[in-house]
Amino acid sequence: MTITTGEATMRLLARYGVDTVFGIPGVHTLDFCRGLGEGGAIRHVQARNELGAGFMADGYARSSGRPGVVLTISGPGVTNAATSLGQAFADSVPLLLLSADAQSGSLGKGWGVLHEVTDLNAVTRPLTALSRCAHRPEDVPELLAQAFSLFASGRPRPVHISVPIDVLETHVEGDWQPVALPGPPAPDPEQIARAAGLLRSARRPVILTGGGAAGADVTAIAERLGAVVIASNAGKGVVRDDHALSLGAATVRPEVQDYLAGADAVLAIGTELSETDSFVPRMEFSGPIIRVDLDARKMNDLYPASVSIIADAAPAIAELMNALSKGAPAEGGAGTVAGLRGRIADGLSSSEAQHMRVLRVLREALPLEAMVMGDACQLVYSGAFQFPVSMPRRWHYAAGYCALGYAFPNAIGAKIANPDVPVVAIAGDGGAMFTIQELVTAAELKQPIPYIIWENGGLKQIQDDMRAGNVPRVGVDGINPDFLGLARAMHCLAVEPDSADGFANAIIEAQSVERPTLILLHENSEWLT
Repeated sequence: MTITTGEATMRLLARYGVDTVFGIPGVHTLDFCRGLGEGGAIRHVQARNELGAGFMADGYARSSGRPGVVLTISGPGVTNAATSLGQAFADSVPLLLLSADAQSGSLGKGWGVLHEVTDLNAVTRPLTALSRCAHRPEDVPELLAQAFSLFASGRPRPVHISVPIDVLETHVEGDWQPVALPGPPAPDPEQIARAAGLLRSARRPVILTGGGAAGADVTAIAERLGAVVIASNAGKGVVRDDHALSLGAATVRPEVQDYLAGADAVLAIGTELSETDSFVPRMEFSGPIIRVDLDARKMNDLYPASVSIIADAAPAIAELMNALSKGAPAEGGAGTVAGLRGRIADGLSSSEAQHMRVLRVLREALPLEAMVMGDACQLVYSGAFQFPVSMPRRWHYAAGYCALGYAFPNAIGAKIANPDVPVVAIAGDGGAMFTIQELVTAAELKQPIPYIIWENGGLKQIQDDMRAGNVPRVGVDGINPDFLGLARAMHCLAVEPDSADGFANAIIEAQSVERPTLILLHENSEWLT
């Protein structure tokens, strides 16, 4: 019995382990939908905008490590979702955008057909590791094999596969099978030995962790070396933030940047040493840099490596630990970390001190295993170095592309991927408006997500930047809606706490109801000043 290419595609995705797709059905995706009915192996989550769908798939993937899948129409479906591709590309997230395309005979001709883009894959190519069109049914399993091979063996980045509607409707045998996926490259023993030699002789070693270090035992090697550990946003929790050697995601702090400049060896694990973690054009390093990364291109970019270990972090760090076991440990960095923590605390601005009060209450109200999905807002910027987490993939602030509006859809996707883990979202009043409609999606899914909106009267970070640069205040003071009323209209709970205890209770109660709770915090509230 034959089935359509669209239905066969869904069956193949299920065989690759996909259990959820996010999107909005359209006339061009009906044959995909044939494989998504009641009782099917894949669940379809209806977003309210393809941007939200993309961010949900991103949240699913970045919180779990498993590929997230977006299913859209061609044209506006793809362009709406394109921002989520940029976010996933910047943050090394395995995201698959599967879209329809116009009829094969019309491609590139500009006939004005429905949802037409004359070259749809050209739109997404700069935002993906692979962007291809399946011109024949047999192209689909080949392209999916390439996509899942990329996710499994290299630096995970998004992929876009488009399928013209006439190809989607074509009948095939449908018994497509997944390929055996390759693994990541193994570490080179010679490079491991060179790295061990440099680290063994270092007196002030520093370890920098990124999201690629999530599966590695970095704590053991840090303790072996007595090395100070500094995380990127994606690397928070790889070593517990409260560990005596950990400074959390504090590269943004000048106190930490000054210390980094004096390190006599830097071990950078699964991090591209991004400007969006430090917010300086270039960090200064005086010692050699040892880089452990799946992406060979990172070895000689802005921060050239003295030793290049192109491999998955977990086996590379295990082998490096074995190589170091024969030498004497370096001087401990715990005293250094304690001193830097004190200097950071003393150097907080009044706004950062206020943020600290909020974040302390939030930390105490959440279980240790809770995930925080943060949008681009000042409360989250402070949380990078002030909110402690105890394990990887528990703090998610997509600093790379830094698109607004991702936090709450990210939380929806993360909750689906990790149903037994508490998930909370934090956004500013400006960022919240980009995807506020997805409150309806979470309510429909009965998700107990606390959604904290930090209301500070507009785009506060840009206001501050304009003030500092003597720039006229333009376009940063728009009025806000009635957030509480808006949330209730979308079948959610809503509360505005007037004390620290009220805030804590709101967080605790929001985790026990079958719908989201919007928690509105005003920057100028009396209990926060």
